[in-house]
Amino acid sequence: MKAISDALLYGILDLGYVDPARIEAVTERLLDGGVDVLQLRAKGADEEEIEGYARRVIALCETAGVPLILNDHPELVPSMGAHGAHVGQDDFTVSDARWRAGRALAGEVQLPLIGKSTHSLAQALDAVEQGADYIGFGPLFSTPTKPGRPAIGLDEIAEVHRLVELPVFCIGGIKRENLERVLDAGARRVVVVSGILLADDISGYCREVKAELLARQVP
Repeated sequence: MKAISDALLYGILDLGYVDPARIEAVTERLLDGGVDVLQLRAKGADEEEIEGYARRVIALCETAGVPLILNDHPELVPSMGAHGAHVGQDDFTVSDARWRAGRALAGEVQLPLIGKSTHSLAQALDAVEQGADYIGFGPLFSTPTKPGRPAIGLDEIAEVHRLVELPVFCIGGIKRENLERVLDAGARRVVVVSGILLADDISGYCREVKAELLARQVP
C-alpha cells in the first residue's frame, strides 16, 4: 500500500460529478492514471449507500496499492476495510475520527489514516496539533465542489509548507491549466476533482498532472 508521505496526486471519486452506475469504470481510470490516494465522497448519501459504493471500489484500490479514504464517515472505515477517513473543520476532531475509524482495529500496528481539511495557516497548525496524518489546504480557487467557501488564494502555500511537516495537499479549483501557478507558489501535492472527473480522458489527464508533479520534486 502506498504511503501517504509518498503521495503526490490525490484523487476524489466525487458522486456529485460521477453517476453511481459508473463508479467502477471511473475508479479504474483514476487508478490507471496514477492517483496515489483515492477518496470516496458521496455528500447526501446515507451510510448504507456509502458502504455499498465503497464495497464496489475497495478491491480495485487494494489491487492498485492505493489507499481508499472515506469522506466524513470514519465510523464506516472498520467494516469496509478502508484505509482511513477525511474530515472537515465542522466534523469530528482528529482524535475522535481516529477512534471511530480504528475502534475495531485494536492491536493493529498502523492506525487508519485521518486527514483534515484546513482553510488557513492557523487551522493547518491546529490539525498538526490534533495529530492528523495529512491535511488538505484550500480552496485555493473558487470551486463548485465547495460552493460558498471563499478562495484563500496562493499567498500562504509556501508558508504552510514551511511550518507543517505533514503532507500538505493543496485543493480547490486546481486544474491542469492553473497547476503551474500552484506549483510555482510552493505546492508539492495537489487534489484535483472536477478537472479530472469531467475530462474526456480521465487517465490521460491524471498522467499529465502526475508528470508535472514528479518533474517538480526535489531530488
